[in-house]
Amino acid sequence: MAERSFAKEVLKLRLGDGDEFHGEGILAVTKALLQSGVSYVGGYQGAPISHLMDVLADAQQQGILNEWGVHFESSASEAAAAAMLAASVNYPLRGAVTWKSTVGTNVASDALANLASGGVNGGTLIVIGEDYGEGSSIMQERTHAFAMKSQIWLLDPRPNLTTITNMVEHGFDLSEASHTPVMLELRIRACHVTGSFTARDNKKPGLAMQQVMENPQRALDRIVLPPSSFLHEQEKISERWPAAVSYIREHQLNEFIEGDVNNIGIIVQGGLYNTLLRAMALLDCADFFGRSRVPVYVLNVTYPLVDEEVLDFCRNKQAVLMVEEGQPDFIEQTLNTILRRAKLNTDIYGSDVLPLAGEYTGQVMMEGLRKFFGELAPQLLQDAPENQKYDHLRSLDKLATAVVPRLPGFCTGCPERPVFTALKMLQNRTGPFHVSGDIGCHLFSINPPFDIGNTTMGYGLGAAGASAFNGQGDNRVISVMGDGGFWHNGLTSGIGNAVFNKSDKLTIIIDNDYAAATGGQDLLSSQAGNTTRSTRHPIEKAVKGIGVKWARTVKTYDLEKMRSALAEALSTKEKGPKVIVAQSECMLNKQRRLRGQLKSAVAAGRRVVRERFGVDADLCTGDHSCIRLSGCPSLTVKHCDDPLKTSPVAYVDNTCVGCGHCGEVAHAAVLCPSFYRADIVINPGPWDKFTAAIRIRVIGFLQRRVERKRLKWVF
Repeated sequence: MAERSFAKEVLKLRLGDGDEFHGEGILAVTKALLQSGVSYVGGYQGAPISHLMDVLADAQQQGILNEWGVHFESSASEAAAAAMLAASVNYPLRGAVTWKSTVGTNVASDALANLASGGVNGGTLIVIGEDYGEGSSIMQERTHAFAMKSQIWLLDPRPNLTTITNMVEHGFDLSEASHTPVMLELRIRACHVTGSFTARDNKKPGLAMQQVMENPQRALDRIVLPPSSFLHEQEKISERWPAAVSYIREHQLNEFIEGDVNNIGIIVQGGLYNTLLRAMALLDCADFFGRSRVPVYVLNVTYPLVDEEVLDFCRNKQAVLMVEEGQPDFIEQTLNTILRRAKLNTDIYGSDVLPLAGEYTGQVMMEGLRKFFGELAPQLLQDAPENQKYDHLRSLDKLATAVVPRLPGFCTGCPERPVFTALKMLQNRTGPFHVSGDIGCHLFSINPPFDIGNTTMGYGLGAAGASAFNGQGDNRVISVMGDGGFWHNGLTSGIGNAVFNKSDKLTIIIDNDYAAATGGQDLLSSQAGNTTRSTRHPIEKAVKGIGVKWARTVKTYDLEKMRSALAEALSTKEKGPKVIVAQSECMLNKQRRLRGQLKSAVAAGRRVVRERFGVDADLCTGDHSCIRLSGCPSLTVKHCDDPLKTSPVAYVDNTCVGCGHCGEVAHAAVLCPSFYRADIVINPGPWDKFTAAIRIRVIGFLQRRVERKRLKWVF
């Protein structure tokens, strides 16, 4: 169950030649794959391309992929996805895979390096969700470095649907023309940009998989073994590179925009074009329809660069600004090399007027343009009316720094919160533990109120990150990983490695039924049925299958059992790796699953009960220990009218989903009796109405007794 359904939108994938396609960028990419005659698609979900996997899964459910003979599978990891492209080494099969940015490419690097070395026969396209900048959730690195390292061509299309779909189709052609895999990077805004383009007919693959299986082929010179591996490097330079440059130039993949101020120019990565245009429009140097006073060279292909195009653009210009987001400044360095070798004296500006690190937002871009224009074309700024009218953007920056930052944390009712509450309560009694963290929602435990977690090394590497600590000291080391990371590579690199090395440590596997951090996709251990996937394979059974002797599965919302299981795992005399599978369904997915069911039940007049929790303001002391041990967003504070209470009291707002964790914390920590549970009954039956009437009568009677006994002053 993904966080978003595209069941209706995928019907647009059936549009034919001349029809207008309107939708999101990620849906347009899928349409372009079908228009390209792709044979197979794979990938691993992760922002910002998670929805591409969701679109493909929904298209598979609707039978659309089968109509066009496309094989699709959700890969176990990025490495598994990259290895799929081996099908295109010997056969003219077009294949596409997708994953998240450099973190995914790192995992896939072994397969990609082999693929790029031996080359491909059929076109291969790797759709990369370039996760760089303010909305990113990973370390700040760029895909460009890997493209250069393995000589994989890199497309960076302008963020509009026509250019994106054209680049998908050209990507396959470019790959086949140069026998080289091609990467297409999409930033998060490009993935979700909405627009239109003129559709073309979908194509069935030119070669059916059945034909391939019946006529297998092999080419020894495509396998990366000496002496072929030495020849591959020569082939890249002497044959593949020139073929790629020739295709890029012949089909005009890069774009030139004319201007009337010709002593300067701007070269920009295609993915940054919209931001550049916005900044130039704010400076009255361009309009929002793409007309510009300054010539612009748009690099829809950022690697390789076409020397002849660069020289043609820079010739007779005093200076050119290279708008390249992120570091190192690979493209800027290459431009300088091209120009100096050709003995062209055009100055290259870039990281001297634009920041070397950080996202190029509209304001950042505008400040860089002001510096560049101010030095080389001051008339552009003088011509702009009310040149300072956009200075209010600077005041917004000052306002942003005055706002207290809100650190990421667990969702309301998240089943992972009780695990770290139990750990924190245990630490308060025994002292701190070294906790090796992992990629996923559970990494939010490093932030307040839990402050638990020392390191994180990569997806599924939580247990491996603690492998250096094996039996040293009195305390056992703890590692954490999610079910997504476990199936991604944690089973082998973490648990299997611990069994093999007889590591005496505890691994907590957070099993919330889905790959929750990437959007709630199903896993091997998901409890939900799935018509196209095999699910319901317990994690505890898997770890025992590779040799773990001490393993427990505990429901996370039972805080007392969770704390007891942790205490036992950390104190037992039994040696060897210990595993606790902390199991409860992701609350976001649970709410998505139940929302439709509850709505239908209410509409049908059936009895529906919703649990809510609250705090009795008269009993709450304002100690707020419940908040310090929970951190639930629905648990907050409010003013108390009691003049004897100087602190605000705890309060549960209307976002409460009734998980019960706050009440469990209050009970387990022996805090206070101020928490209560209330059942909200919709469409109550006769018994509900009868019991409610009795409660009202009894409570009213008791309240009147108290009122009669109250001390009254008579003046």
